[in-house]
Amino acid sequence: MKHIIKSFDTYVVHELRWLEVPLAKFAIFVIYFWFGLLKLLGVSPAGPLVETLFQKTLEGFIAFPVFYMAFALFEMVIGILFLVPKLERVAILLIAFHLVMIVLPLFLLPHITWQSFLAPTLEGQYIIKNILIAAAAVVVGSKLTPFGKKQH
Repeated sequence: MKHIIKSFDTYVVHELRWLEVPLAKFAIFVIYFWFGLLKLLGVSPAGPLVETLFQKTLEGFIAFPVFYMAFALFEMVIGILFLVPKLERVAILLIAFHLVMIVLPLFLLPHITWQSFLAPTLEGQYIIKNILIAAAAVVVGSKLTPFGKKQH
């Protein structure tokens, strides 16, 4: 019985290693493309949060509808770039910039993102879950071949 469990465990771990990067890339694509598309179509539940943050930070520099459409397209591009071989580095750079931007409401809009100390609102949870997206992007980045090195 112990041999069967060990063999099964070895098989599962092998399959997970084969799936980790494609699954992480696909998950990032789905989230970014889908959520960006919802914004582009004007049906994103995050719209009011984005608009409130915009009013606090960028109002007067650009019109909100223009910003919102550009932001939606930016998210969709990030998703697409994770699926294009050799563009993962660009996608990771863009995702890092995006993640910094979308964490801002935790600090600039605490009345919307926190109900009490260490107890986020639904909007706060929506933002905090991005730790998972960052982790998936790290997995993808960790598997890239460094510049100047040959792939095995």
